[in-house]
Amino acid sequence: MTDDERRAVPVRAGTSHAAFLGVAGEVRFFTSAGELTGCGHGTVAAQAVLLQRSGSEWRKAWQHTGGRTFEVVATRREDGIEVWFDQGTVSVAQPSTEDASRLCEALGVVGDVVLASPGTPRYLVAVRDPEVLAGLTPDLDRLARLPVLGCFVYAVTGPGAAVARMFAPGIGVGEDIANANSTGCLAAHLNASLLRVDQGDARGFPSTVLASADRGRVRVGGVAVVRAA
Repeated sequence: MTDDERRAVPVRAGTSHAAFLGVAGEVRFFTSAGELTGCGHGTVAAQAVLLQRSGSEWRKAWQHTGGRTFEVVATRREDGIEVWFDQGTVSVAQPSTEDASRLCEALGVVGDVVLASPGTPRYLVAVRDPEVLAGLTPDLDRLARLPVLGCFVYAVTGPGAAVARMFAPGIGVGEDIANANSTGCLAAHLNASLLRVDQGDARGFPSTVLASADRGRVRVGGVAVVRAA
């Protein structure tokens, strides 16, 4: 397939992303806007499919995506297939006051902003509570012009728990129902040994992503259900 043909797949399927599984552990991810250097929830999905196809109960392997090779582990459970992967090191920095102000204006909120990157930068924005999060109606055109992958808005709901929404119009995804890499970024920012982030409720597709951070190095996981096409 050409890259243009790959970009058309998520459009036809009505999904935010598409994962293309190659030989020897290669996985490529595309949205309607083009190829991504990585996709966390796509990695969970891809590795769940590979375990399902293998017929095994457990699988450890190496995935090659975006010039990076990392370990993945998949395990069958009664409720689906649990996948964990090594996200690597996440850097966290403070954006300029001007950039943070521009972002909050586009979101229509007042919040604490940091810039986090596991390789591709995105904003993390803390808001007061889940009600503020649920009521967000951001200006997606303005967000699309920001020089980052997207914006992960979250509210902490308890020790090791949060709810979040991910807006990434710059890569063709107005609102993502699950963003695992941003969950890992949040775990690094909060220095959480285990973090559970619920997402997708605003779009009617609830999801939960797990992450664990240790001195900036992060593992991310979740449970996927494989359905026949």
